[in-house]
Amino acid sequence: MALRLPRDAASVPLIRQMLDGTLRSLGVDPQVRDDIELMLTEACANVIKHAEPSDNYTVSASVHDHLCVIKVVDAGNGFDARKVLDPEPEADHGRGIQIMRALADDIRFTNRREHGAVVCLEKHLRYTPGAAGQYLMAT
Repeated sequence: MALRLPRDAASVPLIRQMLDGTLRSLGVDPQVRDDIELMLTEACANVIKHAEPSDNYTVSASVHDHLCVIKVVDAGNGFDARKVLDPEPEADHGRGIQIMRALADDIRFTNRREHGAVVCLEKHLRYTPGAAGQYLMAT
């Protein structure tokens, strides 16, 4: 699944609901779905807040080999994730990258010179007993 979305806060619940509905249909464990939803929310929120001058962004998600791979791609100026400072403990904002790192099984940040950034999040899937996904996605 891939969608090109406007860089607007209203796009976040839409993509979140679409991906969650797909994962629920496959029978992915609710805790794993919650982790994916939060990772996706943080990645999209960072694009909306920081990816100037971009007007839109793309989210793609795929499921294969019991792995969910999400890519959030913007057309902004890019950033260096290594230079993003951890927020102060009392700060109200600035924990998005920390949250993504804590929940993802793998995370990669790639800058495309003068063409924005790509955040790639990977999460291993667990299925509820008897779920269709565990048979459809078996390797």
